[in-house]
Amino acid sequence: MAIKHTSEIKLNIGLDENKIPETVHWTAEDGGVSNEETKAVMLSVWDSKKKESLRIDLWTKDMPVDEMKIFFHQTLSAMADTFQRATNDDKMSATMRDFCDYFAEKLELKKE
Repeated sequence: MAIKHTSEIKLNIGLDENKIPETVHWTAEDGGVSNEETKAVMLSVWDSKKKESLRIDLWTKDMPVDEMKIFFHQTLSAMADTFQRATNDDKMSATMRDFCDYFAEKLELKKE
């Protein structure tokens, strides 16, 4: 099967002298994003040969802790939705959403 189109997502990480992220910009032209600043990135890819996930988790020095908590909550909630779409496992998806509710409650996050 021939590939008809490719799409590229770029991350540009500005590091300090200790290689700690100071700035993160991303571009996804097909999504209408061009050199947008962000404070955190979580990227997971699947290595099917080794049957393991590989991850890059980056956040800038000035990422506020309260925003990191919200970022995690929203990411976990999105993962529950993605899990349901990918597996059609309604029971486990609901369990994951219950955990997300518990997570938000314990961190005293408002649902946004």
